[in-house]
Amino acid sequence: MKEAIVLYPSPAIGHLISMVELGKLLLTHRPSLSIHILITNQAYDAGSTTTYIASISDTVPSIAFHYFPATTLPPDFSTTSPHRETLALELLRLNNPNVHRALTSISENHVVHGLIIDFFCVAAVAVARELNIPCYYFFTSGAGFLNFFLYIPTLHDKFAKSLKDFATPIDVPGTPPIPPSDVADPMQDRYDEAYKGFLESSLKMQTSAGIIVNTFEKLEQRAIRAIMDGQCVPDGPTPPLYCIGPLISSRGGDDGGSPDCLTWLDSQPRGSVVFLCFGSLGVFSVEQLQEIATGLERSGQRFLWVVRNPSEDKNQKASMFAMPAPDLDSLLPEGFLERTKERGLMVKKWAPQVAVLSHPSVGGFVTHCGWNSVLEAVCAGIPMLAWPLYAEQRHNRVLLVQEMRIALPVDESEDGSVRSEEVEKRVRELMESEEGKMVRERTLAMKEEAKAALSPGGSSRLALARLVESWKSE
Repeated sequence: MKEAIVLYPSPAIGHLISMVELGKLLLTHRPSLSIHILITNQAYDAGSTTTYIASISDTVPSIAFHYFPATTLPPDFSTTSPHRETLALELLRLNNPNVHRALTSISENHVVHGLIIDFFCVAAVAVARELNIPCYYFFTSGAGFLNFFLYIPTLHDKFAKSLKDFATPIDVPGTPPIPPSDVADPMQDRYDEAYKGFLESSLKMQTSAGIIVNTFEKLEQRAIRAIMDGQCVPDGPTPPLYCIGPLISSRGGDDGGSPDCLTWLDSQPRGSVVFLCFGSLGVFSVEQLQEIATGLERSGQRFLWVVRNPSEDKNQKASMFAMPAPDLDSLLPEGFLERTKERGLMVKKWAPQVAVLSHPSVGGFVTHCGWNSVLEAVCAGIPMLAWPLYAEQRHNRVLLVQEMRIALPVDESEDGSVRSEEVEKRVRELMESEEGKMVRERTLAMKEEAKAALSPGGSSRLALARLVESWKSE
């Protein structure tokens, strides 16, 4: 019978892309595999996946997508948690019967070597166990957040208070101390439903067949060592760790948008443009957009800025609904577009991020610190300004600035907003200062390390071989 691996991603576009890239990578190492990807509907709008999935189906016939029937939360479902992650965890739990059916059906004609799940898909661990299929986790963030995730049960047992109530930064093996305010929102309150879901996922991860991480050894040496030495799971064995990255997609969430911005970049001087893009969900208030615009104008730097429609709530950093293209004239300071037209380009909603970062004219990247974006910047050798918005991005900023030293921080005011003066200062610093130069050189060095990791005999290629070899010994 044909050998198969089943992948079960969270349906958000960022999680799906890296899981598909994992499937493609497995095929390069073992072309005889068939890859099956389970697709659920989203609990909230987390970026359209339709065009992306269609493009993969057209180009990689060994990857089969299995669409589950649409599942909805029951009318009587209620939660006291303010976090949308709670909805995602519950919807994925309700899909367990679909997971069972899919795995049973695939097993009729295949030897299923493993179910590889996103950490949101923790409910499926029970299904894999019932069907006696080894369950692996694919962690779509980096090792520096993984070791915190693995360490949560230890913190939970050691302290009777929530992480948000810590008076000092939290010590985690293998990373700088994490300020309580930089802990991902769903993990801050031990009594919150989202926290309980992630605590369960961490405990299940500790007993999994292995953890696959989208990173590479030279990028996060200390964090990876702490995990492999067992420091993050002090009370039991740590599963095998496979650092197989960086996995990035050249297409990203391509929705067929026009690459006019690439033509514009062709006419800009080498390394002169700051690229601002905040992920598939990132949004700002009108006031914040105006502060960014003022800061960019005063900085005197060339820029390419991807703008989405603003949120009405200034505290909302992630959009849960599809939004129309923004009306730039009404959102930005009067005359801004005219005054900056020679050195700036505004792009509505979407740009081909990998292609932009790889363009010779781009010299800096203002990012929300989503892990896919971080790896894309590393692979292009582009230094970053770290401006986190949601999920684990504040945690990532600590790692990027203090540990990896491939980014400079963007600092918020006490009310959580970023002033135009901070935007101006940091953009100039990244592009002109000695500190910016040091970050640039370190990022370029990491670009070479990333290439080496993926080359024959490189650390990530060897880790992938270890993973595939483990399936032979079952």
